Amino acid sequence: MIACVGETLAQREAGETEDVLRRQVSVLEPHPRLVVAYEPVWAIGTGRTATPEQAQEVNAHIKAHLAGRLGLGGVHVQYGGSVNGQNAQALFEQPDVDGALVGGASLRSGEFSSIVAAAARTRAPA
Repeated sequence: MIACVGETLAQREAGETEDVLRRQVSVLEPHPRLVVAYEPVWAIGTGRTATPEQAQEVNAHIKAHLAGRLGLGGVHVQYGGSVNGQNAQALFEQPDVDGALVGGASLRSGEFSSIVAAAARTRAPA
């Protein structure tokens, strides 16, 4: 089960991101296969993406909220918002970005292959 959460550009610019996401994840029910995808509304289909640092900050916030207030530790939190072959590596290098929810790039085989290769390089066992 994948639950997508995210804020609008107006909410981000107003400094409301954490409050918006807290409200959104607070309604989630425990489920053994729950995956949360942070997908900022302002990045969907726009070609804009959160910086790796923004994705890390938000994903860490989501994980802390899920674990602390909801008792849902260990939930995978992905990033989805115009993920492509150029930004995937930097996103996957963030410690709280557990993967990607890939939209339009999944329709272009070369682009999707680049994302998969970045995931394999970053997530390879040590």
